[in-house]
Amino acid sequence: MSNKKQKYYVVWFGNPAGIYDKWSKCQKAIKGIAGAQYMSFLSLKEAKIAFNKNYKDYKGKGTSKKKKMLTAAEKAAYGDPNMYSISVDAASSGNPGIMEYRGVDTQTKKQLFHQGPFKRGTNNIGEFLALVHGLAFLKKHNSDRILYTDSRIAMGWVKKKTCNSKVTWTPENKELLELVKRAESWLKTNSYQTNIVKWETKAWGEIPADFGRK
Repeated sequence: MSNKKQKYYVVWFGNPAGIYDKWSKCQKAIKGIAGAQYMSFLSLKEAKIAFNKNYKDYKGKGTSKKKKMLTAAEKAAYGDPNMYSISVDAASSGNPGIMEYRGVDTQTKKQLFHQGPFKRGTNNIGEFLALVHGLAFLKKHNSDRILYTDSRIAMGWVKKKTCNSKVTWTPENKELLELVKRAESWLKTNSYQTNIVKWETKAWGEIPADFGRK
């Protein structure tokens, strides 16, 4: 009996893109595709998470391995999250795919705002829009709460005041493009004092705004 472990293959750019449970199927999806983007994972759960993110987030990291659990001392080093805050997150079924985002009260998880679903969006675009929406929300309410996100990419885009997505804009996602333009314009014409903080998932668990689809 073979002891070979089951692998799952994520194809971000291929024909068609998707998740495959056999290397032979993956090969067919990437054959003849210049610049095909694909990678193997040890579990279907990890493959699904990866498919909803970008290839560049995984490029060069090799086959996924189980994450090392933090020790009590390592968790303590992160401290506890500041509950006087709001948290934002996004979810996308596909890359691109149907995307939505929201913001919640970190302590109570009460939803403060929600947008979507939008066609042909990405998780990174959603995270970016969620952050900008959060900034505008806190400014409108004259709130000094901090703003949590688990996306370093979105934090970088907000800092540069530009959504640096490579998604192809089509009539199908025209509404989303308009929202991105509005968000970029808001960043360029507004100042804010809000402190944007990275949510430390490995120490605190999933961000409260998480859609629970992982």
